[in-house]
Order: sequence, then structure tokens, then C-alpha cells
Amino acid sequence: MDLHFGDSKPTDEEREAVDALLGPPASAWETAFGDSTVRSDADLRWARGGRAARERRDLLLPGLHAVNDRVGWISEGALDYLCRRLTVPPAEAYGVATFYSMFSVKPRPATVLHVCTDVACAAAGSAELCAGVEGRLQLGSGVAVERSPCLGLCERAPAALVVRAGSPAASRGGQSSDPRSSNAGGAERTHTTAVIAPATVEAAVLAASAPEAAEPEPPASLAVPQAGQPGLTLLRRIGVVDPASLDDYRSHGGYTALRRAFELGPAGVIREVTDAGLVGRGGAAFPTGVKWKATASQPDHPHYLVCNADESEPGTFKDRVLMEGDPYSLIEAMTIAGYAVGAHKGYLYLRGEYPRALRLLGNAIQQARARGLLGDDVLGQGYAFDIEIRRGAGAYICGEETALFNSIEGYRGEPRSKPPFPVEKGLFGKPTAENNVETLVNVLPILTMGAEAYAAIGTEKSTGPKLFCVSGSVERPGIYELPFGATLGELLGLAGKPENLRAVLLGGAAGGFVRADEMDIPLTFEGTRAAGTTLGSGVVLAIDDTVPLPRILLRIAEFFRDESCGQCVPCRVGTVRQEEALHRIAERTGAAAAGDIALLREVGRAMRDASICGLGQTAWNAVESAIDRLGAYE
Repeated sequence: MDLHFGDSKPTDEEREAVDALLGPPASAWETAFGDSTVRSDADLRWARGGRAARERRDLLLPGLHAVNDRVGWISEGALDYLCRRLTVPPAEAYGVATFYSMFSVKPRPATVLHVCTDVACAAAGSAELCAGVEGRLQLGSGVAVERSPCLGLCERAPAALVVRAGSPAASRGGQSSDPRSSNAGGAERTHTTAVIAPATVEAAVLAASAPEAAEPEPPASLAVPQAGQPGLTLLRRIGVVDPASLDDYRSHGGYTALRRAFELGPAGVIREVTDAGLVGRGGAAFPTGVKWKATASQPDHPHYLVCNADESEPGTFKDRVLMEGDPYSLIEAMTIAGYAVGAHKGYLYLRGEYPRALRLLGNAIQQARARGLLGDDVLGQGYAFDIEIRRGAGAYICGEETALFNSIEGYRGEPRSKPPFPVEKGLFGKPTAENNVETLVNVLPILTMGAEAYAAIGTEKSTGPKLFCVSGSVERPGIYELPFGATLGELLGLAGKPENLRAVLLGGAAGGFVRADEMDIPLTFEGTRAAGTTLGSGVVLAIDDTVPLPRILLRIAEFFRDESCGQCVPCRVGTVRQEEALHRIAERTGAAAAGDIALLREVGRAMRDASICGLGQTAWNAVESAIDRLGAYE
């Protein structure tokens, strides 16, 4: 692709997709692509509103989504048109478009079938699923089959997602004669998604052929084996309330916490969260109250709140279940957090692979606005706050907070060096508080039951309830809520531990393995650390003796190689060398493999010590624990 503005023209469909997002063009420069309304002698050296257009750089990612959703891929003409509208250099926009796995800058069919091949699905037979689907959907079938990283459907592995490009359901555009148009030569398509989990070859092929006729997804409560049981805190409404109904949410205690927040004031809310001992649930375990206080105290304005709903860690699906089963709780929690840190705008960065969560959260935000729970005067308290959803597009690294900021701002999702820290200079260079979904939802019980009562749950250093994502070789996979301090054995007892359990992966691909005889490990941040492993985001993947461990390790290495952003050498090169060594080890044994294991250790230490962010720093963890703790290659 030529990385300068060229002569390529967007189709009518591509132009409509961009204009629907950005509004009508304001200058001849923006409509220079053969538009009949522009005079042939128009002076294109000048553009009106250039600075204003540059200030909309953050709409680059939504613009790429708009084109990709409508047509199925992003042509040179479409990218050039979007760049002109936003005054973004084409080379930079191309770098952004090619950063995300869900976008394509090469022609592909309007229908794409994403088949998950990550650890939980690999253990459930995704390799056979992929082979079967690819055999049935040959070239020319009108369906592109793509092997995908984790889709966040681990409790129903193996999983697949169908995305069919087309116009939005509420829009009916005209026909186009351009062969790049998804409407050319046939009836107009509507943008449609379908989730197939657990997936079979027959069900995946059928859904790819007619996604609108696919079986509807089961309710979110199916992923919660404890649904409806007394004593739950974070999961108590899932399976009980209608996730689409604001009235149902309020009748079950909804917005009680927000009213309490207005009674306490911003400083009082931060004090309650601090006294409760709430720490981040995404894996870093940083004290939430400290983060909020640091953000609120910054003199620079505006302040921002960012909810990280891009849970891409293989084996993690708790945030999806919360958003699908209790979406209003997240909207309420974000409003409280924004009030505490002095923010008037919140961004909810949502995984692109979560179509149902997108629909339900969009509905929740719309209903909250209509009822005065978002907007210029929340609950008549004179506080203005609103939320905007930004969709990710398939990049694990965007789970790192500064990479997420870059993604929202319209740049490649690469991590930033720290300091400065986000509480000082975060999103758009302004003070920003960033928390994940589970962390934010914990704020509601803190305010309703009080910090002291909340802190009495769990242990002294790990307070409150914790959500665990249990998948793999268990009878009842799903999300489990337990107080911090419960043991691994107690959790797997609830889920139905198999008698032939071989190992458990804690913390996902960035975590570590423990043996089947280590069931007494306390599930706390300090307990897992003392045991030489990590709690991470709460992934608990059980592996029995029928699952080939070397294949799982190789898949983890492939995952990190694919997901490395490539910004720093230790990670960019180290993840490749790690995968290459594991391929060689798989073909050797004994002394022949010893040299590669020594190389793995050297590469792993280099990545851990010198990588710029957590991806490279943890890419060796699972492999190291499998070698040292499980004797994987003995």
C-alpha cells in the first residue's frame, strides 16, 4: 500500500460509513476524491478546520471499525478518505490499522469466522475444530476462517465467533457497482455477529453461512454455577435481574451506592475505598484508593476515568459475565469513580470480541442518560458525567493501561515509558484513573455495606470477594465468587475437580503452573506469591493427564509472539526465540533438549529484566513453571 495520499477512491459505501461517524465533510480537501460537487479548479492547498480535525485523531479507531464493519476490510481508498477527514498521515493510519487482528487491509470475504485456539480451547480440541471447519469452508465459500486468540468464552470451550460485514441494522444505503462493496451484485447485508460455544464443525459452518439464523447465546447466568445462591456480593444480581431493564436493576439495590457517594462527597468516597483495602483485580493489585486520591489531587484538568474492559488474558472471562449479566452495575460504578476523581468523562474500552456486552452496555448507557443518571446533572446533584464506549479490535497489549490510552487516542497500542504515571499524565496527557471492570464493581458493596464490613471479608492483606475464572478439565466451569483466602482445593471442589488432574494454570498465559498436589495454596495475592506463583486476573485452568502439556506450552509461546507489540527488542526478539526453542524441544528429548532449555532460561531472564511492559516481563513465566514445577520435558 502506498503510504502517501494517492488517487484511490472510496466506494460510496465506504464514504457513507465514515461520514456516518464524522458527519458531512467541511472542506474541499476532505472531498477531493472525484466528488462531482467539487470544481475541477478547486484550490486544495487549504483546508478549513484543520486544527479541529486533528483534535479528532481519537476517532481514527472508531473510523476503522466503521469501514471494517460495513465492508469487511479496509481498502486504500477508504483509509485515504478517513485520513483526509481526520488529517492523519496515511502511514500512521496504516500502522494503526495493521496493529489489530480484527482488521484487514487486504481484500477478504464479508463473513469472517474466528475460531479460538488459545489454552482453554486448545485443551478442549480447537485444533480438530479448526481443521474440520477449514476443510468444509474452502476458498471461494465466501467465508474467511481465522485462528483467533482467546475469545473470552472459556467456560464453553471450544468457541467461535462469526462477524458478517454490512450496513448497520437501522441504516439502508444505496447499491454500489464497485466490486469492493459488500453489496455489489446482491441484496444489502446487515452487520451481524454470532457466537458459537461450545462449537462443533457443523454448528460453526452453519453459523458462518447464516449468522442471523444461529442459535441465540445462553444467558450470562449459565456461566455462574452459583447464580441465585445466597451470600454472593458481586454476582448476586446475575440470573436474578433482567440485564436490559434499569427498573429491575434499581429494584434490586441499584443506584443506592451512587446516592451514598453523593452523601459522602468525593473525599469521603476515596476514604471509604482506601479503608476497605480494595486493590486492583486485573493482576497488579495496586491500591485503588491511592490511585484515585493521586488523580483527584492533580491540579491539571480535565481529569479522565477509563474502564479497562479489554480482558484478553487467555482463560479470563469474568468481566464479560459481569457486563452481560449486570451491565448497570458497571455504569453506576464508573459514575461513582468519576465523581471521586473529579472526572466528567469516562471511556469504557471494550473488547471487540464481545458483541453482546457491547449491545447491553450501549443500552444501559442510553437508559441511564434518559433517566438522569448520566449527563449534565446526575441525580440532580449538579455533577456532570458521561460515558463513551470505545471498541478494541484484537490486541492483548491494549490491556496494559498506557497502551490502552494510545489506542483510544488513535495511535498504535504500544505501552509508554513510566514515569510520568497515568495519574499525572494519562489519557490525552491529562490525569487519569484506570481500573478494570471487577475492580470498579467492588466499589458498590464498599459504599452500601461500609468499608469496615467489606474489609472483614477475605484476609488482612487481600480484602473482599474475588471472582475466579475456572475452565478446562472440570465438571462445572464458570465464574466463582469466593472470599480471598479460600484455597485452590476448595475452589476446584466447587467446580468438580477431575481425579486425573495433572496441573493447574493460575493467572492465565502470564501466570504459572502448580502441581495437582498443591491444592492448599491460599487464593490471595500474598499466598500465591509465597507459593512461587501468581493470582493474576483470577484464571484457574485445570489440565488433566489427557491434555498434551507441550502443546499447551507451545500455544502460550505462540500467543506471546503474536501479541508482542514489537516496540522493545527483549520482547520482540525474545518471544520469537522462545517459540523456536519450544518447537525444537518438542522434537528432542534428554541431553539433546538441554541446550534449548538453557537458552530458554537465558532468554526468559532477558525478557523479564529488560522488557518495557508486563507482556514481555511475564512471557516466560508459564514455561518456566512447567519446566521447574511439572518437569514438563523430563
